[in-house]
Amino acid sequence: MERNRVDIDPFAGDPGRWGHSLVNLAELMLPCLDAAGARSVVEIGAYAGDLTEVLVEWAAESGARVAAIDPSPQDRLVRLADARPELELVRETSLAALSHVPLADAVVIDGDHNYYTVSEELRLIAAADGELPLLLFHDVCWPHGRRDDYYAAEQIPAENRRPIKEGGGLFPDEPGIRPGGLPYRAAAAREGGPRNGVLTAVEDFVAERDDVRLAIVPAFFGLGVVWRAQAPYADAVAGVLEPWDRNPLLARLEGNRVFHLASAHYQLVQTVLTQQKLARQEVVLRRLLDSSAFALAERLSRLRHRVGIARGQSAVSKDDVRSALSD
Repeated sequence: MERNRVDIDPFAGDPGRWGHSLVNLAELMLPCLDAAGARSVVEIGAYAGDLTEVLVEWAAESGARVAAIDPSPQDRLVRLADARPELELVRETSLAALSHVPLADAVVIDGDHNYYTVSEELRLIAAADGELPLLLFHDVCWPHGRRDDYYAAEQIPAENRRPIKEGGGLFPDEPGIRPGGLPYRAAAAREGGPRNGVLTAVEDFVAERDDVRLAIVPAFFGLGVVWRAQAPYADAVAGVLEPWDRNPLLARLEGNRVFHLASAHYQLVQTVLTQQKLARQEVVLRRLLDSSAFALAERLSRLRHRVGIARGQSAVSKDDVRSALSD
């Protein structure tokens, strides 16, 4: 594989082309890892292994090792771990695993997208022996940058869990819930405010320290990168990210992308609801065709027209119903 060339279809496991995988940002992530001279990477939230596969290929060339943390790995990730000696699969939650997994040169954080979990992950990483590693975050832009989402809400302490709207639809520039918006199983009912969202957690972490920098690449739901300002590789990482950091053109493209993504889903939902409504109406109309009461009503309607009682009103017939059903 050509260095830092992502030889994988990022939409192979994404038939709806949401661009939900962090692998879409690998062309920026891998140069950051190279710039930092990383020889070990911990990936939090590997799931099916889309990004993990790219990291393993990168590790095979650079002599690095990868640890993938996920409490519910998909079969593809399990097979990858069985096949590649560069990869260690840790089947635990991030907060359990980080208490014993050795500190890596770089940590990719793409697990549970809420303030509490990300803050706790950062606390455990910062408390480990050694220098703060290069940190790479997904979902620092809409919808999870300023809105919590919970993979397992019951695992979040009640005092740290925001009110949830189960199955809530999310739509850009809508701080609440919009029926028909992008579906998230356990998203916070409201966007914004303190202690809400991935980016808020990252910013609060950075604000407590004078020696770290934060870059935000506003593409594919957002890539955040945090590194020590005095790290020997600081300038090299900054050089990779500078053209993309908070780039207004990228931000507009991403805003346009998520708007059309949400709009397309909303229209799909409306189409399905309309089809369901028409299906229910068809059932009723077909029952009317077989109804003796409707047959009697049809005869009475014709009689009323013949005697002039219903002059100016059209008679309703079974032929009208059959025509409506055939349209």
